[in-house]
Amino acid sequence: MERRRRMGEPHLLMLVTVVLVGHLASALDVPLDLPQPPTITHQSPKDYIIDPRENIVIHCEAKGKPHPSFSWTRNGTHFDLEQHPNVHMRAQSGTLVVDISRERTEHYEGTYQCTARNKHGTAVSNDIVVRQPRSPLWSKEKIKPIVIQEGVSLVLPCRPPAGYPPPIVFWMDNNFQRLPQSNRVSQSLNGDLYFSNVLREDSRSDYICYARFPHTQTIQQKQPITVKVLNLDAINDTMEAYYNDTDLFSEEPVDERKPTFLIPSGPSSSKMVLRGHTLEMECIAEGLPTPDISWAKVSGELPTTRLSFLHHQKILRIVNVSEADAGDYRCTARNQLGSVHHTIHITVKAAPYWISGAPQNLVRAPGENGVLMCRASGTPKPSIQWAMNGVPIENAPKDPSRKVEDDTIIFTDVQTGSSAVYQCNISNQYGYLLANAFVNVLSEPPRVLTPANTVYQVIKNHRALLECTSFGSPIPKITWFKESRSGTLGAETHKAHENGTLEIYVAQEKNSGKYTCVARNSLGIYENHVHLEVKEPTRILKQPEYRVVQRGRSVVFECKVKHDPSLVPTMTWLKDDGELPDDERFVVDADSLTISDVTESDAGMYKCIMNTTLDHDSAIAELTVVEATPTPAIVNERPEPPTDLELTDHKKRSVQLTWIPGDEHNSPIQKFLIQYEDSLHHHRGHWHNLTEVPGTKTTAHLKLSPYVHYTFRVLAVNSMGVSRPSFPSKMYKTEPSAPDENPTDVHGFGTEHDNLVISWKPLTGLQANGPGLHYRVMWRQKMMDTDWMTANVTNNSKFVVSGTPTFVPYEIKVQAVNKYGIGPEPAIALGHSGEDLPVAAPESVQVFVLNSTLAEVHWEPVPQKLIRGYLKGYKVYYWKERNLHKHNPHHTEKQILTFSGNHSKGKLPGLHPFSLYSFNIRVYNGKGEGPPSHNQQFETPEGVPSAPSSLTVSNSNLDSLSLEWNPPRDRNGLLTGYTLKYHPVNNSNELGPEETLALAANETSVTLLNLKYSTRYKFYLNAKTSKGPGPAVTQEAITIVDEAVASRQVDIATQGWFIGLMCAIALLILILLIICFIQRNKGGKYPVKEKEDAHTDPEFQPMKDEDCTFGEYSDNEDHKPLKGSRTPSSGTVKRDDSDDSLVDYGEGGDGQFNEDGSFIGQYSGKSPGRDAAAVVNEGHESSEAPSPINAMNSLNSFV
Repeated sequence: MERRRRMGEPHLLMLVTVVLVGHLASALDVPLDLPQPPTITHQSPKDYIIDPRENIVIHCEAKGKPHPSFSWTRNGTHFDLEQHPNVHMRAQSGTLVVDISRERTEHYEGTYQCTARNKHGTAVSNDIVVRQPRSPLWSKEKIKPIVIQEGVSLVLPCRPPAGYPPPIVFWMDNNFQRLPQSNRVSQSLNGDLYFSNVLREDSRSDYICYARFPHTQTIQQKQPITVKVLNLDAINDTMEAYYNDTDLFSEEPVDERKPTFLIPSGPSSSKMVLRGHTLEMECIAEGLPTPDISWAKVSGELPTTRLSFLHHQKILRIVNVSEADAGDYRCTARNQLGSVHHTIHITVKAAPYWISGAPQNLVRAPGENGVLMCRASGTPKPSIQWAMNGVPIENAPKDPSRKVEDDTIIFTDVQTGSSAVYQCNISNQYGYLLANAFVNVLSEPPRVLTPANTVYQVIKNHRALLECTSFGSPIPKITWFKESRSGTLGAETHKAHENGTLEIYVAQEKNSGKYTCVARNSLGIYENHVHLEVKEPTRILKQPEYRVVQRGRSVVFECKVKHDPSLVPTMTWLKDDGELPDDERFVVDADSLTISDVTESDAGMYKCIMNTTLDHDSAIAELTVVEATPTPAIVNERPEPPTDLELTDHKKRSVQLTWIPGDEHNSPIQKFLIQYEDSLHHHRGHWHNLTEVPGTKTTAHLKLSPYVHYTFRVLAVNSMGVSRPSFPSKMYKTEPSAPDENPTDVHGFGTEHDNLVISWKPLTGLQANGPGLHYRVMWRQKMMDTDWMTANVTNNSKFVVSGTPTFVPYEIKVQAVNKYGIGPEPAIALGHSGEDLPVAAPESVQVFVLNSTLAEVHWEPVPQKLIRGYLKGYKVYYWKERNLHKHNPHHTEKQILTFSGNHSKGKLPGLHPFSLYSFNIRVYNGKGEGPPSHNQQFETPEGVPSAPSSLTVSNSNLDSLSLEWNPPRDRNGLLTGYTLKYHPVNNSNELGPEETLALAANETSVTLLNLKYSTRYKFYLNAKTSKGPGPAVTQEAITIVDEAVASRQVDIATQGWFIGLMCAIALLILILLIICFIQRNKGGKYPVKEKEDAHTDPEFQPMKDEDCTFGEYSDNEDHKPLKGSRTPSSGTVKRDDSDDSLVDYGEGGDGQFNEDGSFIGQYSGKSPGRDAAAVVNEGHESSEAPSPINAMNSLNSFV
C-alpha cells in the first residue's frame, strides 16, 4: 500500500475572503468620501486594434472626490465630441464609444489620450494608438510547376501580404488538411517551406500557403504550387521528347552529402530582442541523409525553465527574455557525413521598466514631508520627465515645498492646497512608461476600514493574519489587544506589520477569541473588533489499502477521515489523478468507494481527497485486476439470511446496525434490505422498509424518528432472489420530542357564503414524535393588521370558521403540537371564505354587427368586490326574435356562449342573416350566475339566400318542358329574383352551350320553348337577394323522342349492301398487304416519288440536292444513300443498314404516313443526335426480317 498525504497551504478565511500575504504591503487607498485628486482606474491598452465587427470603445475610467470630468486629445490636439456625432462619452465616465455603422473605421485611427480632472488635480492616460487591422489580398501570380531531382533540397516561398498585425502562416492542401512536417520538411519563421532533401512522395500539386489575419477573421490563399520529384531515369525520359532524345542527365544520381545551412547563411549572424519579449532563433539545414539540429549557448547555459524547441529542434524559443540571455548561441547540423555550425549573436535591449514599482500616492497632513520616487531602468538608459497636472513641471506653478532631483521629488512641510497629480514619463527608443501619483494634503482622524466583527478561521499550527486596514492623516498608529486592553501580545508569538495586519506565527486553540485593533493619530482614536477561530486539522484515519481483485468481482476502498466538526467536508475520489469514469459501477459514499463488476480498465491508482474550506488531506491506494480462476460448475441460489444483528452508537435520532452476511450461494449479494417494526403504533408483524445498503456493506447508519419502539431485521438480495428475514434485533425505543414538521396541503375555502373551511393533511403516527398530538389552527384576514385567531383541533383534519364576510382572503397556519412541545413555525397558506352569487350585471353593454352571421358584444367587467367569488367568466344569452321579412315572432331557444376568465368582449357566431336578435350578459363565479344585463337587440344584415327548396320538371314535349320550384327555405333577405341556367348534355356527358334566364322574384314556374327533341338537359336554379345569388339547385330532364323520325331511322349495320361493301374492302386490303410484303422481300421500290409528285401542296414537293430537297428512296441494290441525307465520312452506306425498317428514318420509334401514303419520317428534319447515332451504329449488322407491321401501316395509309 502506497500513501501520500499533503496538507493545504496555510491560509486564512475572512468569511469567504482569503487574506493573502500580499496585503501586508498593499497600496494606500483613500476612502471615496474624502477629497482627493483623480486616479485613473482603467484605460485601454497602448496599442488598440479595432475589431471591425464592433463599435470602437476607448476606455478611460477614473475616481476622485469630487468626481472628475474628462476630455480627450487626438494626435496631440483637442478632440471635440460635438463635431463628431458618431462619438459619445459614457455617463460618469471618460470612455469613448464610436458608432462605426455610419462611417468608416479608418476615420478614427490615431493617437488618443484621456485627461481626468477635478479641483484637486489632473491625471492623464497613456497614449492609446488606435489602428485598424488590415488584411491585403495576395498579389496575383502564375506559379510554374517545379520539376526537381530526387534527393536535392527545395524551398517553397510563401511571402504573405504585409498586413497589420502580421498574419499567421501555415501550409495546407486542397482538402484543408495541414501538410505533414518532419525533421526533413519544416516551415521557417517567415513562412517558407523547407525540404532538406526531396523524395518521390513529395510530388503533389497542392502545396498551398495560407495567411490568417485573426483580427479581421480572414484567410488569404496563395496560388497552389506543383512539385514533381523525379529520379534520374524519369527526368531523362521526360526531357528526351523536347531535346531530340538527348540524355541530359548522364551523371550519376545525387550522392549523399554533409549538411549545409539553408538559413541562416554564412558562419554567423546577429539578432536583437527586447527584454520581456520572446526570442526565436532558427537553423534549417539541407543534406542527405537528413541532418539533425542541436543547440548550445557558447557563453553560458541555456535557460531550461524558459526554453522550448519547435519544428523538430530547428527553432529555439526563449520566453520572457532578460539581459542574461544575451550572448552567442550555436546551432549544429549533423548527419553521418559530417557537421556544420552557425553562431547567432543575441543582443538584448530593454524598453523602460520599473525597478521598485510605479510611484505611489502620497497622503500627508499639513506640515509633513514626503517623497515621490520614479525608479526605472532600460537599455539604452531612459530619460525621465516630470509633469504636474499634465503640464511639464518646469512650466508648473512654483512650490517652495517641492524639489525635483532626477527620478525623485522631495516634499517638505506640505500645506493645505498643495494637492496635485504628478506624472512621471520614462522613455527610450523602445518604449515609455507613464505613471500618475497624487499628493493629497488632508487632516483626517483615523478610521478602520476592515468590517467590524469579521470572523477569521485558520487551521491549528498554521499562520494567522488578522487585518486592521485603516486610514487617517496623519497616518494612524495601530495597536492590538486580545479580549481586553489588559491582554498583551508577546513578540515571540505575534508580529504587528506596518499596514496594521497582526500575524500569529503558529496558531493554537488558546489563540481563539476576540481581538481589538486601535488606530490613533493626533486627531483622534478608533477601535475595531475581529474574531479568530482556530480549527482542528483534517486527518485521514483509515487509509484505502492496496487491493488485488478478480475480474467481475467488487472492491471497496475505505477512507475514514477526522475533521473539525464545524467545517463542512467534501470527499473526492480520483483515478490516476483524473476524474472517476462516468460509470454507474462506481459508487461514492461518505467514507468509501465501491467498484462493482471490476474490469481490466479499472486497474490503477485511486486517491481519496477530503477537502474542507480551510485544508485537505489525501491518501492513495492501488488496484490490481487479475483473471478469475476457473471454477467447477456452480449452482446459484438465494442467499442465507444475515445473522448476529447488533445495535451500537445509540443516539436520540440514530443508531448503528451491524450484521454478518449469510452464505451467498455463488451469487454475489447485491444489496441488503433493512426493515423495522413499530410495536408502539402498529400491531406486531407489520414490517416497513427503512433503507437499503450495497451488498458490500455490513453496517448501516439508521436515522430514526422520536417516540417509536423499533425492532429491525435484515434481508439479503442477490440475482436469484431475496433471502429469508434475519432474526429480529433487540428493541430500540426512541424518546418522545416535539413535532419536527407541520401538516401539509393546508387549504382554506368556503362551503357557504359566510364560512371558511380550513383543511390539511394530518401527520402520521411516526411523524407525531410523541403522545397527545393535536393541531393549532390559526387564521386572520389578509391585509388586516389583526391578531391571529386560534383553535385547537384533535382527531380531525378540518376546521370550520363561521360568520366570515363573503369571499375575503385569509392567511392560514396549522401547527402540530404534542405533550412535549410545538412544531416549527408553520408556513402561511392563503385561502378565501365562501362565495356568493354576484350582485351586479355587466354595464356599458354594446354590440357591433360584423357581418350577416357574426356580431361582437362588448361590456365593462364587473368589479371584483361585486363578483363575490372567484371570477369564472361571463355568459352571453342570445336568441332570435324573428326574421325581418316576417312580422310574426319566431320563438327559438336561448343560446349561451361562455367566455372563461376576465373578458370584456366576445363574438357571437352562427347568426341568421336578416334577423332580429336579443341578448343579455351575466357574470358567474364558483357559486353561480349573477343578474342579467338589460336585454338589448340588434339586427343582422341581409345575406345570400339558400337554394330553392325544390325544382321539378313537368309537361315534357318534343321541344319544350316546364320547370316548377318552391322559394328558398332561408331567404336571408328580400328576394330580388331567380337565375336559371341550363345546358344540353350529350351521351359522353359533355355540356353544350349555356343558356341563362333571369326570372322575377314572385315566379315559381317557367316553360322553356324551342328545345331539341330527344335531348337531355341539365338545369341550375338559384335565388338572389341584394347581397348576391345563393347556391343553386340542379335537375336533369329529357325532351320526348319524335316517333315519326325514329321510325325512318334504320340500323345501317343490319343492311346487306353495307355488309358486302365491308367484305370487299377487307379483301382488297389483304391483297395489297400480300403484294407489298412480296415486293419488300424482293427489294422493290416504294412509289414514294410518284406519290409525292401527285401532290400540289409545296410543303410535300420533292426536294433536290442543290436546294436541300429530298429525292426518292432507292433500294439497297443500288448501294446509294438517300438523296439529301448525310452519309458517313467514307461516302458509303453499308448494305446491312438499308435492310433496316423504315422506322429507322423517322423522328420517333414508329414510322408514320401522310394521308396520301407518303412517309413523314423520311422527310422530317434529322437532328444532329440522329446523325451521330447513324455514324455510331454503322457497321452493326441487323439480322431482323422486314417488319410486317410497318408494311401493314403503309397499306392502311393508302386505304
